[in-house]
Amino acid sequence: MKKTIIASLLLASFTGSFVPVYAENSNQLETNSAVNSSESWLTAGNQVGFKTWLPSLMQTFNRLPEVAAQEAKRTQAQLSIKAADQAIYNPELGVDYQNADTDTYTLGISQTIDWGDKRGAATRIAQLQAEILLSDITLERSQLLAATIQALVEQSQSRKALEFQQQQLDSAKRSLYIAKQQLQVGDLSSVALQLVQLDVASRAADYAIAEQASIAADANVLMLLGDSKQAFTSFISALALPTSSTQVDPELPALKSAYQQVMLTKLNAQQVKADTSVDPTISLSAEREGEENKLGIGVSIPLQIRNNYSDTLAVASQEIAIAEQTYLAQERVLRQQQKKFELSLPRLTKRYQDWRELVLNSGHEAASGLTQQWRAGDIETSVYLQSQRQLSTSYLAGLSLETALYTSWLEWMGVSGQLEAYLQAQLPASAVADARQSASAKY
Repeated sequence: MKKTIIASLLLASFTGSFVPVYAENSNQLETNSAVNSSESWLTAGNQVGFKTWLPSLMQTFNRLPEVAAQEAKRTQAQLSIKAADQAIYNPELGVDYQNADTDTYTLGISQTIDWGDKRGAATRIAQLQAEILLSDITLERSQLLAATIQALVEQSQSRKALEFQQQQLDSAKRSLYIAKQQLQVGDLSSVALQLVQLDVASRAADYAIAEQASIAADANVLMLLGDSKQAFTSFISALALPTSSTQVDPELPALKSAYQQVMLTKLNAQQVKADTSVDPTISLSAEREGEENKLGIGVSIPLQIRNNYSDTLAVASQEIAIAEQTYLAQERVLRQQQKKFELSLPRLTKRYQDWRELVLNSGHEAASGLTQQWRAGDIETSVYLQSQRQLSTSYLAGLSLETALYTSWLEWMGVSGQLEAYLQAQLPASAVADARQSASAKY
């Protein structure tokens, strides 16, 4: 009876361990009334979508120097097309004077004709090179966005883990205070008190490790974005397998560049033929010899006798075969990555759903019951501490599952080049356009 009275009085003064409770009706995480945290350590169903943080992230992202360099490359590609679509040969003007008994003055102009269409081949190559550059930029942007969002995910998860460990440490300290009170009235042994003290030390170590992980995550975001304070909220409910329309094919950003490289080697072979073609030169001359005026016209054609460029054409043809095999190799790797993603994401999702059902639905009752039973003296201190440690491990396992889900999804969306298009679809078109305009205006 005395133990129950003491436990009741202490329970009225101090709170128990942190236990998140999943409320199905509100679709949000709740905690014990004593826990006044601004954000639950676990996201669960608290989804507010992309609109609260994605516009700001895209504006920051588009102001990065790496992205500004990509915009400069776009401009350079357009200028390359314009430069290639210019005449290959300029006319040549010649003046000649012969000092003899009868002075001779000659004025001539000649023009080489682009018979092999070198200009057309160069223009087509420049256009395709511009398309390859744009494909590469699309892939690079998706990969950089994936790395950036992954850093934000890790920062958010590390902060949740840090908050949880802080609450666990505070709870352990309160338990130690209660244990000391119980020792004074003879309801707890000195050995049990030492166990509680060891638990406080262990919780302090866990908090220190969580602090280090949080510092590292903040530093990573700082290195990527220039500021560690970037708005971010969970979007775990948006993680899903791509539809059947986004299968591995040459139009996928990750493969489009490699496919265009094959087309480029074919155009290069055509350019070699054009460059080695016979281009005639037409000349027109006017000559004055003494009192006599003369008009001349001429045509010159190179003779491919010593070199017919057949070996050069063979090298260009071999480049086509190399590019085709390179594309097939990249396609094979990407298909394997897709299979890995399609295999891992559903399994991780199932484990996460099971965890929410088993831990979030039953963990609160178990933790609350154990705390009250220990304070009432109904269970041993060692059993109570071991149970608390098991519950903590279970909760942190859910945080790890969340991170694994994000990582699996972001890796595939980044490596396949689909991430930026997906994110743009989540926002009004004006939001991304404004972000790009501000980036262009700055640089």
